[in-house]
Amino acid sequence: MLNSQLWIEPLGNVVVVRVRGELTESMLKEIHERVIQLLRDTEYTRVLYDALEMESPDIDIALLQEKLDEKTRQLFADQSLRKAILVPNTRLGYLSRIAFGQFGEGDYRVFYNDLSHALQWLET
Repeated sequence: MLNSQLWIEPLGNVVVVRVRGELTESMLKEIHERVIQLLRDTEYTRVLYDALEMESPDIDIALLQEKLDEKTRQLFADQSLRKAILVPNTRLGYLSRIAFGQFGEGDYRVFYNDLSHALQWLET
């Protein structure tokens, strides 16, 4: 039985995505669709992915996120989207770097257990 929870909501001027438990392919696709819709509806350009309580997924999930993130970049090519990924450990940090861009942190940054710095970076 899956014991996963998902929250996606605007908070201030940031779209916040919180995942608890196991992240599945269908959940990842739902996250992508809902985030895209919220970015369009709110015209926000900042997203915080909170994975502090997420279980480490398989590499396939990270590779799928990479493809979805590329679609997001194409949809919002005329805007400067910033994404902060909040993780509890180096394994999730490594998978996040694969998922959001293997060629260095530009429009995203990984933060280890540091919500305040993640939010601060999103605001800059």
